[in-house]
Parts: sequence; C-alpha cells; structure tokens
Amino acid sequence: MSILTALANDTTIFHSAFPLKPSGRYAHFILLRETESFPLFQTDGSLNVIRVRGGLTDVNKDPMTRLILFKRKQSSPERLVGRELLRTVGVISEDKKNKDRYCEYNSADFCKTCPDCILYGYAIGSEGAEKSKVFVDTAYSVTPYETSHKAFSFNALFEHGTMTDQATGKTRSSFGEQDYVVPQVFFPSIVTLRDPTYAGFLYILGNLLRTERYGAQETRTGRVYNHLIGVVFSNGEIFSNLRFTQAMYDVLHEQGKTNDLLERGAALNAAIQSYHTLIAQEPVTRDVAFIGPEVTELLSEATALYSDSQRTHQLMHMLDESTRAYASSARGGK
Repeated sequence: MSILTALANDTTIFHSAFPLKPSGRYAHFILLRETESFPLFQTDGSLNVIRVRGGLTDVNKDPMTRLILFKRKQSSPERLVGRELLRTVGVISEDKKNKDRYCEYNSADFCKTCPDCILYGYAIGSEGAEKSKVFVDTAYSVTPYETSHKAFSFNALFEHGTMTDQATGKTRSSFGEQDYVVPQVFFPSIVTLRDPTYAGFLYILGNLLRTERYGAQETRTGRVYNHLIGVVFSNGEIFSNLRFTQAMYDVLHEQGKTNDLLERGAALNAAIQSYHTLIAQEPVTRDVAFIGPEVTELLSEATALYSDSQRTHQLMHMLDESTRAYASSARGGK
C-alpha cells in the first residue's frame, strides 16, 4: 500500500470534512528553504534583517544579524501558485459573468467558498471573514547577514544597449546599487495546516513543492527551492522557526561549518538533527511523522500525483466540493 493511500484512510489525522471549530489536529511541513539565485526579501528598498541570539546554547548566546523572510513573503507566492492551479482546472474563474466560480484575490470579490478562500482565509470587512488554516511565521537565515548578501550595481540602458540617448547625445545617470540575498542561503521554516482533510493536505503540500519564486522582482530573480525535511501530524503546534534556526546554528557551529556559505548536505543533516532535538521537548502527541529519508517516498508519490493532469483535476474538484460544503455549513446552510 502506498503512503498516500494509507494516509487517505487514516481518520486519526485527517477530518472527513472541515470542522466548524478547531479540533486539535495539525499537519506540520518541516522545510529548509534554499535560495538558488539572488532574491530580494526587502521592505522600503533594503533587505529585511534582525538582531537575534546566534544559537540556543550558551556557547552561541551572542547576538548576530540575520536576514529574515517575512511570513507574507512565504505564504503569498504559495497561495498564488495554488490559485493558478485552481484556475487551470476550472475551480475558480476570472470571468465575472461566471458567478459561481468568480474569485478575485485580495478584493471584496473573494468567492468565500473555494479552496484558496477556505484554507488561506479572507477578510472582507462587514461581509465576512475566514481565519486562515495555514500558519506561517517569519523565517531566519542560518548564516549571518554579513556572509548571506551581496551588493550589485545596476543601470538603465536604452534599447541599443548603452546609457546614452543616440538622438540627443545625453547620458542617463540611472546608476544605483542593490543588496541581494546570495545563493545557498538557508531559511528553516515550518508551515502548519490546522484541522486538515486529506485533499486539503495535498493541496498545501503541492503549493509548497510547486512554488519556486519568492520576494521582489520575482520575474527576474528570486528562485528558492523548498527542501521538505519532514511531515509531522500532531495534536498541537510545535517549535518556532527561530528556535529551529538557532538549533541548526548550534549543530553547524560545533562542526565548524558556520563561517561561510553552507554546503547543502550539511544543512539538511543539521535540520534533521535539530528537529529530533527540539521535537523531544514539545508537549504534543505525534500521531504520524515522516522525517528525513522517511519523507522521500511521500514526496515521490505527491510529485507523481501532480504530474498526472487527470488525478490533479479530480483532487482539486474533490477539495472544492468539501470547501463549498464547509462554507455552506458556516453560513447556516444559506
């Protein structure tokens, strides 16, 4: 029996329908986000940074400056990738005449019934709101800001490839400099789905696996790879991104691997080791967990599912039926 088939029949971790009230079931996606180009995680023109303690141990208690990846800079791209898929399979529509399927992102015209609205939430003033079932928090770079960014100069060229206007002979002064996050910077991140159904779980997992661009200027740069370290089902939330990052730093510092950019294998191994250390301290019941090598088969099956257009279509429409039923129940059947 495949992992997904076994999970689909597990009523201890998945609800058969979305409950109207929180019921103490959580699915945690343990991620290590790795930059693969030069993304911009910025506000007001500068990279987002913060001073925090280096590690959890007293050896690494001194503060250090870390890059930060705000929660919305993680969840928004993933949500938009999911909406793109929903639009492709006909679950939502951009045609206002299609009243049953029309859904406009970040507007008063959220449909309030589709998988995106129900799982990620919406707020439309007096017209109603749905609290997100997907919890995402700010992520922190394992390595310090000083070794995780680089400044590059830029200019604005004319079409012929120079800074000088051939008609007037005048040269532009559009020179500047921008800080970018460099490749192979790692941001440990936990994405949590509360009260999951089987289809909702696969939808969020698919969004994490299929999203590859984050931050500003994402059409030109911003490639990020989401390494799925593990999936954990529990009856409560688990440790924070900051603790996860600091625990990883402790492991890598002990191995003498924190002075420069990290090697991917070392970072992944440190993430798995840190998970085991931290989860043992959490007062939650872990019903099912796939960690490290154990998650490989789950990833393979999820990839095969999303590579099959017919199965993807069926999954999205099954999820849509359940979110519409939930929305109807939440409104008292109206």
